[in-house]
Amino acid sequence: MRFHVVIPSRYASTRLPGKPLLDIGGRPMIQRVVEQACASGAERVVVATDDARIASAVHDPRDPGAVIAMLTDPQLPSGTDRVAAVAEALGWDEGVVVVNVQGDEPFMPPALIEQAAELLLGDESAGIATLATAVRSIDEFRDPNVVKVVASDDGAALYFSRAPIPYARDDAAGATSGQHGFAHSMRHIGIYAYRVAALRRITALPPSSLEQCEMLEQLRALQHGMRILVGTCRVPPGAGVDTESDLQRAREIAGGQGVESPGEIE
Repeated sequence: MRFHVVIPSRYASTRLPGKPLLDIGGRPMIQRVVEQACASGAERVVVATDDARIASAVHDPRDPGAVIAMLTDPQLPSGTDRVAAVAEALGWDEGVVVVNVQGDEPFMPPALIEQAAELLLGDESAGIATLATAVRSIDEFRDPNVVKVVASDDGAALYFSRAPIPYARDDAAGATSGQHGFAHSMRHIGIYAYRVAALRRITALPPSSLEQCEMLEQLRALQHGMRILVGTCRVPPGAGVDTESDLQRAREIAGGQGVESPGEIE
């Protein structure tokens, strides 16, 4: 199974300035992401960054002397655009599969990176693949920061939303606060596999109305008729780092058990 990984990584962060370089268990967070990606079996791993400090902080543990960082335009609007810029600069063919692993996921299980690539490689009708896992609580179901997804029986995404979906009609009197059944709800995991052709198409399109409404970039692809496969995570996803409390928890995890047991850090 041949695929590449690109890790978009910006220095600026509103809540955690310089987030990619923050220390987690003796290594910068971005280096931990690189190590997880390299363990996935990716043919090539590239860090797409806007900052030379990040570029100098990363190395491929399989080949420490290799150059794995690429400086991209600081004005690019999204991580997806950085991934597309790398694909273009390296001349990857339209059929090449690239997995976008976010730079603040130091515990992303390699198995999930492989799974996203495998989903796409196994279905020529799709240009994008992503993953989801079961919603675990009513608070998570109602949380607008937790993106939910519903898919068809053949695994194609029907819709992504910050709202509680699917919406139980019998709970409608209480609006979203009245929703209490979440047994069939799935939480979207922010990892994507793209064919380069789909990557070029989505970054060439303007933001769509649904995307701007929900502030979810994947809705641009859906609204333009692109097929997104959704797989159920084979193993629990690891914990991302968005806030100071997330960072402290990540440091505790790295200090206490490393990254070998992602199921305990969801």
